[in-house]
Amino acid sequence: MDLRRRPGLAEQAAAWFHAKWGLPAEAYLERISAYLNGETEYGWYLCLDGERIVGGLGVIDNDFHDRPDLAPNVCAVYTEPDCRGRGIAGRLLDLAVADMGAKGVSPLYLVTDHVGFYERYGWEFLGMVREADGTGQTRMYVHR
Repeated sequence: MDLRRRPGLAEQAAAWFHAKWGLPAEAYLERISAYLNGETEYGWYLCLDGERIVGGLGVIDNDFHDRPDLAPNVCAVYTEPDCRGRGIAGRLLDLAVADMGAKGVSPLYLVTDHVGFYERYGWEFLGMVREADGTGQTRMYVHR
């Protein structure tokens, strides 16, 4: 679900993403609020089981790498461990790609250390990029 359908979940979503990735909840809430307020079309997407968030991802300018030309980036892809294997992440990825495409935003990029997962959903390995903090490299994927 596009978070614009349930804007009242913004703070809960920010806290959920913070709990999964360790970045400040305020940083997530700032980006989510910019989306909800129409300041950006880079979306945030959730999967709910009742009122429980069981999966989510966002779209941002840059996901901590040194290639600002490779933007926007899908970020914070996560599915709760007890809900994995049900296709939640794949459906969220497909939703984000379709929504961004409908807004004229394509291609999309993402960084990950996973090999083999994103390819199942039409993502192609593009190459290695340096992490923004300079500590190493990570895999960059593209969806055209």
